[in-house]
Amino acid sequence: MAKAQIELANPEKSLTASIPSPFPRGTDQSFRYASLANGLDLVRKSLGRHEIATVQTTSIDDGAGLIRLTTTLAHSSGEWVSSDWPVCPVSETATPHRLGAALTYARRYALFTLVGIAGEDDLDAPDLPVAAVSSEAQKNPSRPEQGPSGLDQPAIELKPGRPAQASERRLHTEKAKPASLPPDASENLRHQLIAELEQLRNPEALAI
Repeated sequence: MAKAQIELANPEKSLTASIPSPFPRGTDQSFRYASLANGLDLVRKSLGRHEIATVQTTSIDDGAGLIRLTTTLAHSSGEWVSSDWPVCPVSETATPHRLGAALTYARRYALFTLVGIAGEDDLDAPDLPVAAVSSEAQKNPSRPEQGPSGLDQPAIELKPGRPAQASERRLHTEKAKPASLPPDASENLRHQLIAELEQLRNPEALAI
């Protein structure tokens, strides 16, 4: 396995996903990820050269009411290592497209984790454009109505037990300005999205 990992490289992150904000006025969070197909191509070639097979099977956990995925790496010597991943509730079998989406997600994460590769951007530090702080804001210290970075963000410290005033509540509910892309990055992203849409041929795939 160590020899196979030397040959393995992280798959290309050719797809983009968006996580909706749980807040009504929040902005969605986007990240790039590699498809299961690209990851399987890399993993099979590298592991196969070292006589390691990849097996992913599903089972039903009646006690927990879950569908589980077991990913196993089996060597020709008879040694193996496996991991278990909860896919979704058994009730999702009534909606095959939702079950299929959850299973693909689980297979990708379980396989990439087990072989030691990364197939997606870190959500705690996404590769997203950040608006630059103006030189004026950098020179002047933050005003009370500004956040610690000097940007126009609310920096309200509520005292324990004291209800928020109307002005404070208004600041907290104001929508943050979305980050804007430079023209060249916006054009590249548009071409990427069009290419991804052209690969989706059936209505069910488009809906997902």
